[in-house]
Amino acid sequence: MKMSGAQILIDSLKEAGVETIFGYPGGQALPIYDALYDSDLQHILVRHEQGAAHAADGYARASGKVGVCLATSGPGATNLVTGIANAYMDSVPMVAITGQVPTFLLGRDSFQEVDITGITLPITKHNYIVKDIKDMGRIVKEAFYVASTGRPGPVLIDIPKDISSGEMDYERNGCLNLPGYNPPREAREDLVNQALRAIAESRCPVIYAGGGVISSGAHQELKKLSETLLAPVTVTLMGLGGFPGDHPLSLGMLGMHGSKYANYAVCECDLLIAVGVRFDDRVTGKIESFASNAKIIHIDIDPAEMGKNVQVDIPVTGDVKLVLNQLLERLEARIPTAWQEKIAAWKKEYPFDYDRTGETLKPQQIIREIDRQTSGQARITTEVGQHQMWAAQYYTYTKPRSFISSGGLGTMGYGFPAAIGVQVACPEETVFDIAGDGSIQMNIQELATAVNYELPVNVAIMNNGYLGMVRQWQEMLYNRRYSQSEMKSPDFVKLAESYGAEGYRITRKEEVTPVLQAAIQSRKPVLMDFVVEPEENVLPFVPPGKGLNEMLG
Repeated sequence: MKMSGAQILIDSLKEAGVETIFGYPGGQALPIYDALYDSDLQHILVRHEQGAAHAADGYARASGKVGVCLATSGPGATNLVTGIANAYMDSVPMVAITGQVPTFLLGRDSFQEVDITGITLPITKHNYIVKDIKDMGRIVKEAFYVASTGRPGPVLIDIPKDISSGEMDYERNGCLNLPGYNPPREAREDLVNQALRAIAESRCPVIYAGGGVISSGAHQELKKLSETLLAPVTVTLMGLGGFPGDHPLSLGMLGMHGSKYANYAVCECDLLIAVGVRFDDRVTGKIESFASNAKIIHIDIDPAEMGKNVQVDIPVTGDVKLVLNQLLERLEARIPTAWQEKIAAWKKEYPFDYDRTGETLKPQQIIREIDRQTSGQARITTEVGQHQMWAAQYYTYTKPRSFISSGGLGTMGYGFPAAIGVQVACPEETVFDIAGDGSIQMNIQELATAVNYELPVNVAIMNNGYLGMVRQWQEMLYNRRYSQSEMKSPDFVKLAESYGAEGYRITRKEEVTPVLQAAIQSRKPVLMDFVVEPEENVLPFVPPGKGLNEMLG
């Protein structure tokens, strides 16, 4: 059957199970958009290419499928770069497709030509430029396989216009041959045995779990491991929801803004079982003092993570779900000891809390009320800053893929387009973007997208008149020298209404509950402007360069 390169692309996307694409058209992508016109794929037209990448990212995290975004060449492609880097840092399966100038114009500084494969080489798992139409079907198949297997990540496919508009006789080829790409599965038996011995010898174990648990679908195995060993579980920002936040053995998040009891437990444990984590600096604090009394088992699918940041005693490379099952087959249930009593005492003594006096709204109160009104069952996305940490601390995440945030890259402007992707993936669920007055403005144009596609995303802005986390660091570390961190915002209610969304401005405590109830019941996008305490700080706080036991607040 004679088909154009663009038609082969669309057919290959459908073969890969794609249902939704987030994109923005342009000249070099027009053959692809022309082929889309006759297809039954859902295309969500965003208002900025960065929004497309973040929406595809949110869609992938919420659904577990590969997210897909599409842009034209030049500035369209470069506008995807931040979103691609974000997906790379957080190990999100995504395929980014870009139009490109025809092959005979490559390397000539042609109009809207950039070397997007060169630009994205450090921030993709792999990337391709299609220089022969015969390779189109194979490349798409490989791209989806690479993006979704092993440690997930983004893959880019750059398609010159003469390839997308050219024609050939096409027949699907089911073969996939990548001899140099063999993601690990089960772990080596000798390493599993070493891990089992270390577990048997421990008296004060702690499990430290991250996003790899969610990517692997290993949340049930993690829960069983914890309950078998009676080992408390602390999670990273990316791991929230991987272990039920309301479980008696839950320690919540650890690290710079983690719970005191999680940080104390890591400091005093004799065995740290690290599962699907990368020991990032916001978790470890000062490396020399991190889990300094403990033997460390590290379970992860990526061998490059072993010993990269923290030296570990037993590196166990393999798929987290499979490795945990290897361990569970041979573990026996433990009985309670003084360690569990100590953990319970810490949790009672050091709960997350805030000053409730005064009339000014507190962000913590608002997030706790969102938790209460949604029974902890909403899908939460966040922007980046103080509100992100409060969302991690004060909402109860009981299931995987319910907390979706920019972890590694810390991308302001991520949360709202990500929430659009989440709502597309989960149309019947309640979705909240918890935002700051600074970061919401970085992709606020996507209100038009939410309204256009009738996506009832709720945006809760914690409006403190500052770039909040910048201001907090300036207060605590720079003697209150607030250099360029105070900012004035537009009238968010009028802005929302101008796009066709609903808008509310909330200044009093008694207004919080009725507004949240109205937003949840609405089937339109809702933007809520909560005017909160300007100088409220996120606590606890481990200053840079300090150990986890040197928390402030």
